[in-house]
Amino acid sequence: MTKNRIQLLDNVFLTYVPAVKFKTDFLSAQFITPLRRETAGRNALLSAVLERGCVRYPDMQQLSAALDLLYGASVEHTVRKRGENQLWGFVATCVDDAYLPDGGAVLEPLGDILGELICHPVLEEGLLKGDYVSSERTNLLDAIRSVVNDKRALASRRLLEEMCRGEAYGLSHIGEEGDVAAITPEQLTEHYRSAIASARLELCYCGRAELERVVGVCRRIIRDLPRAGGEPLAMPSPHPGRQEPHVVRDQMDVTQGKLGVGFSVDTDDRDAAFVMNTMFGGTSNSKLFLNVRERLSLCYYASSAYHRSKNLITVSSGIEFENYQKALDEILAQLEAMRRGDWEAWELEGARSCIVNGHQSLADSASRMEDFYMGQVATGRDDTPEGLMEAALAVTPERIMAAARATSLDTIYFLTGKEGRQDA
Repeated sequence: MTKNRIQLLDNVFLTYVPAVKFKTDFLSAQFITPLRRETAGRNALLSAVLERGCVRYPDMQQLSAALDLLYGASVEHTVRKRGENQLWGFVATCVDDAYLPDGGAVLEPLGDILGELICHPVLEEGLLKGDYVSSERTNLLDAIRSVVNDKRALASRRLLEEMCRGEAYGLSHIGEEGDVAAITPEQLTEHYRSAIASARLELCYCGRAELERVVGVCRRIIRDLPRAGGEPLAMPSPHPGRQEPHVVRDQMDVTQGKLGVGFSVDTDDRDAAFVMNTMFGGTSNSKLFLNVRERLSLCYYASSAYHRSKNLITVSSGIEFENYQKALDEILAQLEAMRRGDWEAWELEGARSCIVNGHQSLADSASRMEDFYMGQVATGRDDTPEGLMEAALAVTPERIMAAARATSLDTIYFLTGKEGRQDA
Protein backbone atom coordinates (compact mmCIF):
# COMPACT_ATOMS: atom_id res chain seq x y z
CA MET A 1 0.00 0.00 0.00
CA THR A 2 1.82 3.11 -1.23
CA LYS A 3 1.25 6.65 -0.08
CA ASN A 4 2.53 10.15 -0.67
CA ARG A 5 2.75 12.89 1.94
CA ILE A 6 2.89 16.53 0.90
CA GLN A 7 2.99 19.78 2.84
CA LEU A 8 0.52 22.26 1.36
CA LEU A 9 0.78 25.16 3.82
CA ASP A 10 2.30 25.89 7.20
CA ASN A 11 1.00 23.05 9.43
CA VAL A 12 -1.23 21.69 6.62
CA PHE A 13 -0.47 18.30 5.08
CA LEU A 14 -1.95 15.87 2.57
CA THR A 15 -1.65 12.08 2.77
CA TYR A 16 -2.45 10.59 -0.63
CA VAL A 17 -3.28 6.88 -0.80
CA PRO A 18 -4.02 5.64 -4.34
CA ALA A 19 -6.62 2.89 -4.40
CA VAL A 20 -7.92 1.96 -7.83
CA LYS A 21 -10.16 -0.84 -6.51
CA PHE A 22 -12.76 1.57 -5.11
CA LYS A 23 -15.67 3.10 -7.01
CA THR A 24 -15.81 6.00 -4.60
CA ASP A 25 -13.38 8.70 -3.48
CA PHE A 26 -12.78 9.22 0.24
CA LEU A 27 -11.54 12.61 1.41
CA SER A 28 -11.06 13.72 5.00
CA ALA A 29 -10.11 17.02 6.60
CA GLN A 30 -9.03 16.56 10.21
CA PHE A 31 -7.76 19.14 12.65
CA ILE A 32 -5.41 17.52 15.16
CA THR A 33 -4.88 19.11 18.55
CA PRO A 34 -3.48 17.91 21.88
CA LEU A 35 -6.25 16.27 23.90
CA ARG A 36 -7.08 18.52 26.84
CA ARG A 37 -10.12 18.55 29.09
CA GLU A 38 -10.68 22.27 28.59
CA THR A 39 -10.88 21.97 24.79
CA ALA A 40 -12.11 18.41 24.15
CA GLY A 41 -15.78 19.29 24.44
CA ARG A 42 -15.39 22.49 22.44
CA ASN A 43 -13.72 20.69 19.54
CA ALA A 44 -16.36 17.96 19.55
CA LEU A 45 -19.16 20.53 19.57
CA LEU A 46 -17.47 22.71 16.97
CA SER A 47 -17.22 19.94 14.38
CA ALA A 48 -20.95 19.24 14.73
CA VAL A 49 -21.89 22.93 14.50
CA LEU A 50 -19.78 23.46 11.40
CA GLU A 51 -21.56 20.56 9.68
CA ARG A 52 -24.90 22.36 10.05
CA GLY A 53 -24.19 24.74 7.18
CA CYS A 54 -22.07 27.46 5.64
CA VAL A 55 -22.63 30.88 4.04
CA ARG A 56 -23.34 29.29 0.66
CA TYR A 57 -25.57 26.53 2.08
CA PRO A 58 -26.82 27.95 5.39
CA ASP A 59 -28.90 25.00 6.60
CA MET A 60 -28.97 21.21 6.40
CA GLN A 61 -31.70 21.21 3.76
CA GLN A 62 -29.72 23.33 1.32
CA LEU A 63 -26.50 21.47 2.09
CA SER A 64 -28.17 18.11 1.51
CA ALA A 65 -29.60 19.35 -1.79
CA ALA A 66 -26.15 20.45 -2.95
CA LEU A 67 -24.68 17.05 -2.04
CA ASP A 68 -27.53 15.26 -3.82
CA LEU A 69 -26.60 17.10 -7.00
CA LEU A 70 -23.15 15.53 -6.65
CA TYR A 71 -24.67 12.08 -7.15
CA GLY A 72 -25.28 11.47 -3.48
CA ALA A 73 -21.98 12.69 -2.08
CA SER A 74 -21.81 12.82 1.71
CA VAL A 75 -20.09 14.90 4.39
CA GLU A 76 -20.02 13.88 8.05
CA HIS A 77 -18.30 15.37 11.07
CA THR A 78 -16.00 13.16 13.14
CA VAL A 79 -14.31 13.26 16.55
CA ARG A 80 -11.60 10.73 17.45
CA LYS A 81 -8.79 10.14 19.92
CA ARG A 82 -5.50 8.78 18.66
CA GLY A 83 -2.66 8.64 21.12
CA GLU A 84 -2.88 11.80 23.19
CA ASN A 85 -4.31 13.93 20.39
CA GLN A 86 -7.88 14.71 19.39
CA LEU A 87 -8.90 14.54 15.73
CA TRP A 88 -11.97 16.47 14.68
CA GLY A 89 -13.30 17.61 11.34
CA PHE A 90 -14.99 16.00 8.36
CA VAL A 91 -14.96 12.92 6.17
CA ALA A 92 -16.50 13.08 2.71
CA THR A 93 -17.24 10.54 0.01
CA CYS A 94 -18.34 10.77 -3.62
CA VAL A 95 -18.62 8.48 -6.60
CA ASP A 96 -15.49 8.34 -8.73
CA ASP A 97 -15.69 10.20 -12.05
CA ALA A 98 -15.21 6.97 -14.01
CA TYR A 99 -18.69 5.86 -12.91
CA LEU A 100 -20.57 9.07 -13.69
CA PRO A 101 -23.02 8.87 -16.58
CA ASP A 102 -22.17 12.23 -18.16
CA GLY A 103 -18.39 12.39 -17.78
CA GLY A 104 -18.66 15.07 -15.11
CA ALA A 105 -16.50 15.65 -12.04
CA VAL A 106 -17.69 15.80 -8.45
CA LEU A 107 -14.44 15.74 -6.45
CA GLU A 108 -13.72 19.46 -7.02
CA PRO A 109 -17.19 20.73 -6.00
CA LEU A 110 -17.10 18.39 -3.00
CA GLY A 111 -13.79 19.96 -2.00
CA ASP A 112 -15.37 23.40 -2.35
CA ILE A 113 -18.14 22.38 0.06
CA LEU A 114 -15.59 21.15 2.61
CA GLY A 115 -13.73 24.44 2.36
CA GLU A 116 -16.95 26.39 2.82
CA LEU A 117 -17.93 24.40 5.92
CA ILE A 118 -14.52 24.92 7.50
CA CYS A 119 -13.82 28.53 6.56
CA HIS A 120 -17.25 30.13 6.09
CA PRO A 121 -19.68 28.91 8.77
CA VAL A 122 -23.09 30.46 9.33
CA LEU A 123 -22.77 33.50 11.63
CA GLU A 124 -25.30 35.72 13.41
CA GLU A 125 -23.97 39.09 14.52
CA GLY A 126 -20.45 37.73 14.22
CA LEU A 127 -21.10 34.59 16.27
CA LEU A 128 -21.71 30.99 15.31
CA LYS A 129 -25.46 30.58 14.89
CA GLY A 130 -27.02 30.24 18.33
CA ASP A 131 -29.68 27.72 17.31
CA TYR A 132 -27.03 25.44 15.86
CA VAL A 133 -24.85 25.69 18.96
CA SER A 134 -27.80 24.98 21.25
CA SER A 135 -29.14 21.96 19.37
CA GLU A 136 -25.72 20.38 18.78
CA ARG A 137 -24.78 20.97 22.42
CA THR A 138 -27.90 19.00 23.39
CA ASN A 139 -26.93 16.20 20.99
CA LEU A 140 -23.40 16.07 22.38
CA LEU A 141 -24.65 15.99 25.96
CA ASP A 142 -26.95 13.12 25.03
CA ALA A 143 -23.98 11.26 23.55
CA ILE A 144 -21.90 11.81 26.70
CA ARG A 145 -24.73 10.64 28.96
CA SER A 146 -25.52 7.63 26.77
CA VAL A 147 -22.18 5.99 27.62
CA VAL A 148 -23.71 4.85 30.89
CA ASN A 149 -26.21 2.72 28.93
CA ASP A 150 -23.42 0.56 27.46
CA LYS A 151 -21.88 -0.93 30.56
CA ARG A 152 -19.11 -2.68 28.64
CA ALA A 153 -17.99 0.58 27.04
CA LEU A 154 -18.44 2.41 30.33
CA ALA A 155 -16.18 -0.03 32.16
CA SER A 156 -13.50 0.22 29.47
CA ARG A 157 -13.61 3.99 29.66
CA ARG A 158 -13.49 4.03 33.46
CA LEU A 159 -10.51 1.66 33.45
CA LEU A 160 -8.53 4.03 31.21
CA GLU A 161 -9.65 7.05 33.24
CA GLU A 162 -8.34 5.51 36.44
CA MET A 163 -5.25 3.93 34.91
CA CYS A 164 -4.21 7.13 33.12
CA ARG A 165 -5.48 9.69 35.62
CA GLY A 166 -3.48 12.87 35.11
CA GLU A 167 -2.53 11.81 31.56
CA ALA A 168 -4.23 12.98 28.38
CA TYR A 169 -4.82 9.36 27.36
CA GLY A 170 -7.35 9.02 30.15
CA LEU A 171 -9.56 11.84 28.85
CA SER A 172 -12.76 11.44 26.88
CA HIS A 173 -12.49 12.53 23.24
CA ILE A 174 -15.96 14.13 23.35
CA GLY A 175 -15.53 16.04 26.59
CA GLU A 176 -17.19 16.02 29.99
CA GLU A 177 -20.85 16.81 30.63
CA GLY A 178 -20.31 19.87 32.84
CA ASP A 179 -17.77 21.40 30.46
CA VAL A 180 -19.98 20.96 27.40
CA ALA A 181 -23.11 22.25 29.13
CA ALA A 182 -21.33 25.54 29.89
CA ILE A 183 -20.22 26.30 26.31
CA THR A 184 -21.76 29.50 24.90
CA PRO A 185 -21.85 30.73 21.28
CA GLU A 186 -19.37 33.43 22.25
CA GLN A 187 -16.90 30.93 23.67
CA LEU A 188 -17.30 28.54 20.77
CA THR A 189 -16.81 31.30 18.20
CA GLU A 190 -13.63 32.49 19.88
CA HIS A 191 -12.40 28.90 20.03
CA TYR A 192 -13.25 28.35 16.36
CA ARG A 193 -11.23 31.33 15.20
CA SER A 194 -8.23 30.31 17.25
CA ALA A 195 -8.40 26.62 16.36
CA ILE A 196 -8.63 26.80 12.58
CA ALA A 197 -5.77 29.31 12.52
CA SER A 198 -3.33 27.35 14.68
CA ALA A 199 -4.31 23.66 14.69
CA ARG A 200 -2.60 21.10 12.46
CA LEU A 201 -4.84 20.29 9.49
CA GLU A 202 -4.40 16.85 7.96
CA LEU A 203 -6.06 16.07 4.64
CA CYS A 204 -6.25 12.45 3.51
CA TYR A 205 -7.42 11.07 0.19
CA CYS A 206 -8.08 7.44 -0.77
CA GLY A 207 -9.25 6.71 -4.28
CA ARG A 208 -8.51 6.59 -8.00
CA ALA A 209 -7.82 10.28 -8.75
CA GLU A 210 -4.31 11.31 -9.75
CA LEU A 211 -2.10 13.00 -7.16
CA GLU A 212 -1.89 16.30 -9.04
CA ARG A 213 -5.66 16.55 -9.19
CA VAL A 214 -6.08 15.75 -5.50
CA VAL A 215 -3.51 18.40 -4.59
CA GLY A 216 -5.56 20.89 -6.58
CA VAL A 217 -8.76 19.89 -4.77
CA CYS A 218 -7.05 20.25 -1.38
CA ARG A 219 -5.76 23.69 -2.30
CA ARG A 220 -9.36 24.68 -2.98
CA ILE A 221 -10.34 23.44 0.49
CA ILE A 222 -7.67 25.54 2.24
CA ARG A 223 -7.63 28.64 0.03
CA ASP A 224 -9.40 30.72 2.73
CA LEU A 225 -7.90 28.95 5.71
CA PRO A 226 -6.19 31.39 8.10
CA ARG A 227 -2.76 30.42 9.37
CA ALA A 228 -1.22 31.96 12.47
CA GLY A 229 1.62 29.83 13.72
CA GLY A 230 1.12 26.21 14.60
CA GLU A 231 0.52 24.20 17.75
CA PRO A 232 2.69 21.08 17.93
CA LEU A 233 1.07 17.69 18.30
CA ALA A 234 1.27 15.87 21.62
CA MET A 235 3.54 12.87 21.40
CA PRO A 236 2.48 9.97 23.65
CA SER A 237 4.15 10.18 27.04
CA PRO A 238 5.30 7.00 28.82
CA HIS A 239 2.82 5.69 31.37
CA PRO A 240 4.42 5.49 34.83
CA GLY A 241 3.71 1.93 35.90
CA ARG A 242 2.60 1.38 39.48
CA GLN A 243 4.46 -0.63 42.08
CA GLU A 244 1.15 -1.73 43.59
CA PRO A 245 -2.01 -2.12 41.53
CA HIS A 246 -4.62 0.61 41.74
CA VAL A 247 -8.00 -0.97 42.59
CA VAL A 248 -11.26 0.84 41.81
CA ARG A 249 -14.83 -0.33 42.41
CA ASP A 250 -17.98 1.34 41.12
CA GLN A 251 -21.49 0.31 42.11
CA MET A 252 -24.47 0.64 39.77
CA ASP A 253 -27.82 -1.04 39.26
CA VAL A 254 -26.43 -3.84 37.06
CA THR A 255 -26.99 -7.59 37.00
CA GLN A 256 -23.62 -8.48 35.47
CA GLY A 257 -20.23 -7.37 36.74
CA LYS A 258 -17.66 -5.77 34.47
CA LEU A 259 -14.04 -6.52 35.30
CA GLY A 260 -11.35 -4.46 33.63
CA VAL A 261 -7.66 -5.07 34.15
CA GLY A 262 -4.91 -2.73 33.00
CA PHE A 263 -1.27 -3.67 32.47
CA SER A 264 1.76 -1.51 31.72
CA VAL A 265 4.31 -2.95 29.28
CA ASP A 266 7.89 -1.91 30.06
CA THR A 267 9.57 -2.74 26.75
CA ASP A 268 10.50 -0.97 23.55
CA ASP A 269 9.76 -4.14 21.56
CA ARG A 270 6.22 -3.15 20.65
CA ASP A 271 5.96 -5.64 17.82
CA ALA A 272 6.53 -8.44 20.31
CA ALA A 273 4.05 -6.89 22.75
CA PHE A 274 1.47 -6.74 19.93
CA VAL A 275 1.89 -10.41 19.09
CA MET A 276 1.92 -11.36 22.75
CA ASN A 277 -1.35 -9.55 23.36
CA THR A 278 -2.94 -11.16 20.31
CA MET A 279 -2.17 -14.57 21.80
CA PHE A 280 -3.17 -13.45 25.30
CA GLY A 281 -6.59 -11.99 24.55
CA GLY A 282 -6.78 -10.48 21.08
CA THR A 283 -8.76 -13.17 19.24
CA SER A 284 -11.36 -15.90 19.75
CA ASN A 285 -8.45 -18.38 19.86
CA SER A 286 -6.65 -16.49 22.62
CA LYS A 287 -5.84 -17.75 26.08
CA LEU A 288 -8.40 -15.49 27.76
CA PHE A 289 -11.21 -16.62 25.49
CA LEU A 290 -10.42 -20.33 25.44
CA ASN A 291 -9.58 -20.67 29.13
CA VAL A 292 -11.28 -17.97 31.20
CA ARG A 293 -14.46 -18.00 29.15
CA GLU A 294 -14.75 -21.40 27.47
CA ARG A 295 -12.94 -23.92 29.67
CA LEU A 296 -13.66 -22.42 33.09
CA SER A 297 -16.86 -20.45 32.30
CA LEU A 298 -15.75 -17.63 34.57
CA CYS A 299 -17.01 -14.86 32.31
CA TYR A 300 -19.45 -14.07 29.53
CA TYR A 301 -16.73 -12.48 27.43
CA ALA A 302 -13.02 -11.82 27.84
CA SER A 303 -10.66 -10.01 25.50
CA SER A 304 -7.64 -7.74 25.62
CA ALA A 305 -6.45 -4.76 23.59
CA TYR A 306 -2.92 -3.47 23.06
CA HIS A 307 -2.58 0.33 23.10
CA ARG A 308 0.59 0.66 21.04
CA SER A 309 1.02 4.42 21.46
CA LYS A 310 1.01 4.14 25.27
CA ASN A 311 2.39 0.60 25.64
CA LEU A 312 -0.60 -0.56 27.67
CA ILE A 313 -2.79 -3.65 27.64
CA THR A 314 -6.39 -3.55 28.85
CA VAL A 315 -8.57 -6.57 29.54
CA SER A 316 -12.36 -6.37 29.30
CA SER A 317 -14.62 -9.07 30.76
CA GLY A 318 -18.18 -9.59 31.94
CA ILE A 319 -18.61 -11.78 35.03
CA GLU A 320 -20.94 -12.82 37.80
CA PHE A 321 -20.24 -10.72 40.87
CA GLU A 322 -19.10 -13.71 42.94
CA ASN A 323 -16.55 -14.71 40.28
CA TYR A 324 -14.49 -11.54 40.71
CA GLN A 325 -11.46 -13.08 42.41
CA LYS A 326 -11.53 -16.32 40.42
CA ALA A 327 -11.71 -14.44 37.11
CA LEU A 328 -8.96 -12.02 38.12
CA ASP A 329 -6.71 -14.84 39.28
CA GLU A 330 -7.22 -16.75 36.03
CA ILE A 331 -6.54 -13.67 33.88
CA LEU A 332 -3.24 -13.25 35.71
CA ALA A 333 -2.54 -16.99 35.39
CA GLN A 334 -2.91 -16.79 31.61
CA LEU A 335 -0.41 -13.90 31.53
CA GLU A 336 1.95 -16.03 33.58
CA ALA A 337 1.57 -18.81 31.01
CA MET A 338 2.63 -16.34 28.33
CA ARG A 339 5.71 -15.49 30.40
CA ARG A 340 6.70 -19.16 30.63
CA GLY A 341 6.09 -19.81 26.94
CA ASP A 342 3.32 -22.22 27.87
CA TRP A 343 1.50 -22.36 24.55
CA GLU A 344 1.09 -24.64 21.56
CA ALA A 345 2.47 -23.93 18.09
CA TRP A 346 -1.06 -23.44 16.72
CA GLU A 347 -1.66 -20.58 19.15
CA LEU A 348 1.25 -18.59 17.74
CA GLU A 349 0.34 -19.45 14.16
CA GLY A 350 -3.28 -18.47 14.79
CA ALA A 351 -2.19 -15.11 16.17
CA ARG A 352 0.08 -14.51 13.19
CA SER A 353 -2.73 -15.40 10.80
CA CYS A 354 -5.07 -12.97 12.56
CA ILE A 355 -2.49 -10.19 12.36
CA VAL A 356 -1.88 -10.81 8.66
CA ASN A 357 -5.60 -10.84 7.87
CA GLY A 358 -6.18 -7.69 9.88
CA HIS A 359 -3.49 -5.69 8.12
CA GLN A 360 -4.37 -7.01 4.69
CA SER A 361 -8.05 -6.17 5.15
CA LEU A 362 -7.22 -2.49 5.64
CA ALA A 363 -6.90 -2.24 1.86
CA ASP A 364 -10.55 -3.28 1.51
CA SER A 365 -11.89 -0.12 3.16
CA ALA A 366 -11.00 3.48 2.33
CA SER A 367 -12.27 4.66 5.71
CA ARG A 368 -10.09 2.14 7.56
CA MET A 369 -7.04 3.19 5.54
CA GLU A 370 -7.73 6.82 6.37
CA ASP A 371 -8.13 5.96 10.05
CA PHE A 372 -4.85 4.03 10.00
CA TYR A 373 -2.82 6.81 8.42
CA MET A 374 -4.39 9.54 10.57
CA GLY A 375 -3.50 7.43 13.58
CA GLN A 376 0.09 7.26 12.38
CA VAL A 377 0.24 11.04 12.02
CA ALA A 378 -1.35 11.67 15.41
CA THR A 379 1.08 9.37 17.23
CA GLY A 380 4.21 10.55 15.42
CA ARG A 381 4.82 7.31 13.56
CA ASP A 382 5.36 6.42 9.90
CA ASP A 383 4.47 2.74 9.85
CA THR A 384 2.71 1.00 6.99
CA PRO A 385 0.33 -1.96 7.26
CA GLU A 386 2.82 -4.07 5.33
CA GLY A 387 5.70 -3.05 7.57
CA LEU A 388 3.77 -3.78 10.76
CA MET A 389 2.68 -7.14 9.38
CA GLU A 390 6.23 -8.14 8.44
CA ALA A 391 7.56 -6.98 11.80
CA ALA A 392 4.94 -9.05 13.64
CA LEU A 393 5.70 -12.14 11.58
CA ALA A 394 9.39 -11.82 12.49
CA VAL A 395 8.71 -11.88 16.24
CA THR A 396 10.21 -14.97 17.90
CA PRO A 397 8.81 -16.94 20.86
CA GLU A 398 11.68 -15.63 22.98
CA ARG A 399 10.68 -12.04 22.26
CA ILE A 400 7.05 -12.85 23.07
CA MET A 401 8.02 -14.28 26.46
CA ALA A 402 10.23 -11.26 27.15
CA ALA A 403 7.32 -8.91 26.35
CA ALA A 404 5.06 -10.87 28.69
CA ARG A 405 7.66 -10.67 31.47
CA ALA A 406 7.79 -6.91 30.93
CA THR A 407 4.01 -6.71 31.42
CA SER A 408 2.91 -5.85 34.96
CA LEU A 409 -0.43 -5.37 36.68
CA ASP A 410 -1.29 -1.68 36.98
CA THR A 411 -5.03 -1.10 37.56
CA ILE A 412 -8.08 -3.22 38.42
CA TYR A 413 -11.53 -1.82 37.78
CA PHE A 414 -14.73 -3.59 38.87
CA LEU A 415 -18.25 -2.42 38.09
CA THR A 416 -20.53 -4.30 40.47
CA GLY A 417 -24.19 -4.21 41.51
CA LYS A 418 -25.43 -2.16 44.41
CA GLU A 419 -26.17 -5.38 46.29
CA GLY A 420 -23.09 -7.20 44.97
CA ARG A 421 -20.62 -8.87 47.30
CA GLN A 422 -17.82 -6.62 48.52
CA ASP A 423 -15.00 -9.14 48.15
CA ALA A 424 -12.73 -7.32 45.71
